[in-house]
Amino acid sequence: MKTITREFSRTFADRNWGFITQEFSERRTSRVGFLLLENFSLPCFTQALDVLVTANLICPGAVHVHTFSHNHAEVMSDLGIPIRPDTPLTDVRLSNLDLIVICGGLRAARTVPNWLSSLLKKLSKLPIALGGLWNGAWYLGVAGLLDGYRCAIHAEQRTALAERAPYAVVSQEPLELDRNRMTSATPNGAFDMMIRWLGYGASSGLANAVLDTLDSDQSKHRSFQKHQHHKVSKPLREVIMLMESNLEEPLSQIQLGQLVGLSARQIQRLFKSQLSTTPQKYYFQLRITEARRLIQNSNASIFDVSIACGFVSCTHFSRSYRAFFGHPPSKEIRYEI
Repeated sequence: MKTITREFSRTFADRNWGFITQEFSERRTSRVGFLLLENFSLPCFTQALDVLVTANLICPGAVHVHTFSHNHAEVMSDLGIPIRPDTPLTDVRLSNLDLIVICGGLRAARTVPNWLSSLLKKLSKLPIALGGLWNGAWYLGVAGLLDGYRCAIHAEQRTALAERAPYAVVSQEPLELDRNRMTSATPNGAFDMMIRWLGYGASSGLANAVLDTLDSDQSKHRSFQKHQHHKVSKPLREVIMLMESNLEEPLSQIQLGQLVGLSARQIQRLFKSQLSTTPQKYYFQLRITEARRLIQNSNASIFDVSIACGFVSCTHFSRSYRAFFGHPPSKEIRYEI
């Protein structure tokens, strides 16, 4: 019997890894490099790196990440943990990048060595975005590469940078993105910076998927992340919350309506006008997506997952799963638990 292929609605698709992978297949890979300076902020670096590594987990090959240091030597972080770079700092390697981030830290030396100043000026002439973490903006500013740009730097060095780079606009914000300059002053800012870069260099859908995966408290990062229901009225938002809370035993439209004080027809109209789909489709896609997450990230059996997500028939569950993801649940990748 021929398998029917089904697609996620656009409104719901950004929450689903399967859709993101298909969407990204036609986009080019984003190439990001991190130049580690002695005593760089390890928390800033790992927050930024986590975003990119997770992007590759969701969409393999979405981002190529390189770490550099002067002379390809091991670099000591501010937490006393050494990091060994994986890529030599050569012109050929650098010219292939889309973004290079200077990773500074509280105890990183403010003196800008000649090799770094020359390198930054060379990079500024290439079609490469320049970034800085913690006090990374200091090195860009001293090299004259922030003149006319807004920038973020840790509070300890704001005054010093304003004096040293008078034509730069030193912000009090933890993150500044101004054209081809991206600077962050805190670990949270580094996270947000990479999410924003991912949305620009790869796709907004992939950026949203990474944010949905990593950040349980997304309120800190709403400056980038459009809320999944940013155009959704309060009544419809309440309906969706009820759906999300009742996957094992899905509620009927009549039950949903009774709980929020709406008729089934009113709920239909809200989904149509605000999300361009039907409540039935939205609820079903919510359940099938949660089923995939459970299979990937738990040891639960396929049968238990199907029950947990409101499927009374394993046959129906398997057929629906294949229709959306291109393979049965038994062939899904399970990450080690």
